Amino acid sequence: MEIIKPGINIDFIGRRKIGYIISLVLIAASILTLAVNGGPNYGIDFAGGTIVQVRFDTSVDINDIRTGLDASGLSGVSIQAFDDEDRNEFLIRTPEVLATGDEFATEITAQLAGATGATAEIRRIEMVGPQVGETLREGALFAMFYALLFITIYISGRFEMKWMVSGVTAGVLIGGVVFFSRLQLSIPLLILIAIILTLVLFWQLRLRYAMGAIVALLHDVTITVGIFTLLGKEFSLPVVAALLTIIGYSLNDTIVVFDRIRENLRLYSTRILEKNINNSINETLSRTLLTSSTTLLVLLSLFFLGGDIIHDFAFTLIVGVIVGTYSSLFVASPMLLVLQGTMPPPEDEEGYEPGKTETGTATAA
Repeated sequence: MEIIKPGINIDFIGRRKIGYIISLVLIAASILTLAVNGGPNYGIDFAGGTIVQVRFDTSVDINDIRTGLDASGLSGVSIQAFDDEDRNEFLIRTPEVLATGDEFATEITAQLAGATGATAEIRRIEMVGPQVGETLREGALFAMFYALLFITIYISGRFEMKWMVSGVTAGVLIGGVVFFSRLQLSIPLLILIAIILTLVLFWQLRLRYAMGAIVALLHDVTITVGIFTLLGKEFSLPVVAALLTIIGYSLNDTIVVFDRIRENLRLYSTRILEKNINNSINETLSRTLLTSSTTLLVLLSLFFLGGDIIHDFAFTLIVGVIVGTYSSLFVASPMLLVLQGTMPPPEDEEGYEPGKTETGTATAA
């Protein structure tokens, strides 16, 4: 099955500056959103506290719900209605870990029924201690960082045959994380330092494919988290699982394009790098779009038909697949061209001389 005819020649590289502008705007908006909101909207998994899901048999007003909760001694809680108004279902959150038992549920139900005039039903009650939430939050950040690290280490070994350098780099980065963690730095700051250290090491070691991959992956995760925060959705463990899935999915697309670029660099060693990259993107375009479209069909089905439990998980993946497909075309591959202009090529790269044309004459950058 082909949705893109063979021989297509879209000038992705020629339009890369437009892609850079779009990416920078989205990243800046994501970072601004996170700064304004003080970080993601952590769910109970990470923030700790108590969450009560309650359903009424008729339509009720949130202010009446709050009145009933005040009568139960629960003040300062947040109340969120589900997207489907016909369900008359609400989530009640409190940052405190409450002693929840049969008496608690009975009292809450009675007070809510009295304040709203509707029959209330407690659907679920969840509690997470603050220490557990903090531990989960730190673990999630480390999971995403190490996923990025080991994936890019694999990329550098796979495409540049620098397995020894990659292994040493991984050891240095892990040692750096352990060292800075002993300084009692906050986990977000520690991860930021580790990512900066990773980029600097990759730059100095001329790991161009790894640099292109990690920039694209950071691009995808940042924009996805920014959109998630902008829409006020909860950042929970299923969302972290979705982000890790996005990292793997985006990398899969990037590897396919990188593999074709490396192959074309060897087959057409006298062709300029810009044309080799552009041809490689076009040659893999049908596969990229077909994979993304079929994946999106499944995710849209999960989003609309899968229920509330996996709603945010599916939404995160939908955003990530779209952003990841875009980054494979307009971020990861064009980054090789950007890095080629600032990094000397590895000495063992076969058959390629930077700035060389198809006739073998050097051109100006």
